[in-house]
Amino acid sequence: MNETYYVGAYWLARGESAELCARRAESFFHLLASCDPSLSHWYEKGWTQEEALKHRFSPTKDEFLGKFAPQKEGRSEDDFHLGLWNGEANGAASNISLHCGCASAWVSNFCVLNPPEEGPVAERILQAPVLARALRSMAVAWEPEWAVATSDMHRSEVLKKTKAGTFVGWLMYFSHRRGPLPPLTPPVQVEPVEDKGTLVILTPERFTATNPAHVELARDVSERLAQAGLLAPLRPWNG
Repeated sequence: MNETYYVGAYWLARGESAELCARRAESFFHLLASCDPSLSHWYEKGWTQEEALKHRFSPTKDEFLGKFAPQKEGRSEDDFHLGLWNGEANGAASNISLHCGCASAWVSNFCVLNPPEEGPVAERILQAPVLARALRSMAVAWEPEWAVATSDMHRSEVLKKTKAGTFVGWLMYFSHRRGPLPPLTPPVQVEPVEDKGTLVILTPERFTATNPAHVELARDVSERLAQAGLLAPLRPWNG
């Protein structure tokens, strides 16, 4: 069975208006489109593929605002949800789930990309440079506290962890709000993301839970990050 992967950004307690969330979403999808051609066109989800393909979604601020603003009607909370897919067939489908604008200290905001599991498009996307660009897109647009691109199997079966911010993945993003990173040695790569945070890439080759060297590398980096206080549950936004 092929390992599946996901890219996710997470943050707590940052209430934002529908308009601001729409602006962030527009920025994210604009940046994401440069990562791979399959990530440049999107559709609303439907009960069947044929039905969904009738509803092409243009990822502009106005389109997002048209989806987010009605969700507030009759509610006291500002939080907005949206799910989209790229309309690709033959195993090339990617999906994105958004939850933003939530001020709760207990319910996470998130932006999650599920790329294809196999096939030519998956081979293109599941490469460290492409996933690094996807993580950067999330970091720049959404300003999360923490983000990760990694193997579902490594997270759930090897680490047995699911709480955002508490585990090591193939690629990770740490906001400066979480504190400075400790020294990390090759093959680990560390790159700044504007003035917002730091991207950590464990290995330039595809990380897999079935590769003992990858698992051991993740364990070593996890120990270093934990000692530095960087592997902790998400904290409420402080500005």
